[in-house]
Amino acid sequence: MNTRSLRSRLKPHLWFQAYWVVYLVWFFWLDLTITDPKYIIHSPIDDFIPFNEWFVFPYCSWFLLLAVVTALLWWNDTESYDKLCLMMFSGMTFCLILYMVLPNGLDIRPTAEAVGRDNIAMQIMQLLWKADASVNVCPSIHCQSSGCMALAFSQSRLAKGRPGLKVLAWVWAALICASTVFTKQHSILDVVCGLALVAVWVPILYTKKTKKSGLTRKNCILYPNPLDARCASGVK
Repeated sequence: MNTRSLRSRLKPHLWFQAYWVVYLVWFFWLDLTITDPKYIIHSPIDDFIPFNEWFVFPYCSWFLLLAVVTALLWWNDTESYDKLCLMMFSGMTFCLILYMVLPNGLDIRPTAEAVGRDNIAMQIMQLLWKADASVNVCPSIHCQSSGCMALAFSQSRLAKGRPGLKVLAWVWAALICASTVFTKQHSILDVVCGLALVAVWVPILYTKKTKKSGLTRKNCILYPNPLDARCASGVK
């Protein structure tokens, strides 16, 4: 890859990741300031979901999924990367605003004493509970972002003709969503609301257009596809 091609990838797209600075400052500020949430989220279904500390591992695998999907799409499919950033970051922003307007929380977390088990998963859970207060839970950002990553990746060039990769992306995201309720980090309502924020983007970004758009030089520069001979040969 030549310097010009690398710069075309870096310049217009990598700076999107600066959003994480805004998000983290905003999120932890809310975490520290909202100590007495006005609305407690609960569904009768939550009472039938048992606590299982071993789901802390798929829960924490969210960080790995985020790094892998973001890096792969940024490097190989810039258009899908842009869609991921649009869906994920706008959804996160919406969630943070909602937390401010409608401060919410949970009261379904068990205590270590009530669980009565001592293992590595339980020790990690206790560290997680100390770091992450049971406030600002609905919609679940964990589920919203996982759904966005699975959707963007499964619709990308990387997964085209590779059904196994699509299944892997969705199963991974589903495990993360399941882990949020089995670890009592979230109510089932948080999961549903988080995934609803993903669903709204499907008709906007992934509905096939009836009109065919021609390949332009600008498209080749912004979204270079080394597998497309037309980009390789150059277009006017």
